Amino acid sequence: MKKTILKLEGVSKRFGVVQALSHINLEVRTGEVMALVGDNGAGKSTLIKGIAGIHPFSKGKIYYKGQPVKINRPRDSSALGIEVVYQDLALADNLDVVANMFLGREMVQTPWRIDEASMEKACLATLEALSVMTIHSVRQPVATLSGGQRQAIAVAKAVMWNSEVVILDEPTAALGVAQTHQVLELIKRLADKGLAIVLISHNLQNIFEVANRIVVLRLGQKVGEYIAAETSQQEVIQAITTGRIPRMTVQNGN
Repeated sequence: MKKTILKLEGVSKRFGVVQALSHINLEVRTGEVMALVGDNGAGKSTLIKGIAGIHPFSKGKIYYKGQPVKINRPRDSSALGIEVVYQDLALADNLDVVANMFLGREMVQTPWRIDEASMEKACLATLEALSVMTIHSVRQPVATLSGGQRQAIAVAKAVMWNSEVVILDEPTAALGVAQTHQVLELIKRLADKGLAIVLISHNLQNIFEVANRIVVLRLGQKVGEYIAAETSQQEVIQAITTGRIPRMTVQNGN
C-alpha cells in the first residue's frame, strides 16, 4: 500500500465573488504518479498554487505526513518538501546548468566566494542519480539545451533539495516525441525512487503511460478519481467534459 504524504480535506478557494475551488479532497502518495486533469478553467492551476502557497486556500485542511500544516506562502511549501516545476521552468538561459541548479541557494566557502567545485559535484551526483545522461556538460549554458534537457534540469533542481513531493505542470508541452519519452521515463524513475509525483497534463496518452491514479477536476470541483490501469481514456474524457461519471473508483491505495 502506498503511503499518503500530502492530504487535502475540503479545500476551497475564492477570488472575490468567483469560487475557483469547492471542497476538494485529495491524497498524494509516495512512490506514485497522480495525474491531475481537467479542461481549461477546471481549477488545476488554482489547486497547485494553493499547495505551493502562492494563493493559499480560503477553507479546508492540509495534512503533511499525517500532521496538520499551514501553507500561507511558497516558503512554507518548500520547507515541507514540496517543489513545483512550472511550465515555464524558471531557468536562466544565460547561466550554466550548475548555476541554475543552485540559483538562490549557492554553496559558499566564505561570504565572498561561491564553492563552485562542491556545487558541480552535487549537480553531477543528482543528475547521475536520476539517470540523466543526455547533458554533455554541466558547464554549458541552459540556452544550448534541448527542451527535454531543460525539463530534466528543472526536475533535477526540484528534487535535489530533499523534496518528497514534486508537482510537474505540463512537463511535455511543446516537446518532440523523443524528448517527451525522455521526460516520461524521468517521471517513472522519480516515482520508483519513492517520490510522490503530481502530474498536470492535457495529454492523456502521456498520462496513461506513467500515472497510477487519475483525478479529474471540472469547474473547480473533483468529479472523478480512477486507477489508471482500470479505466480508459474515453471514461476520463467523459468526466472532463460532462462531469457525469458512469463508474467512479475511489481507493485507498494499491
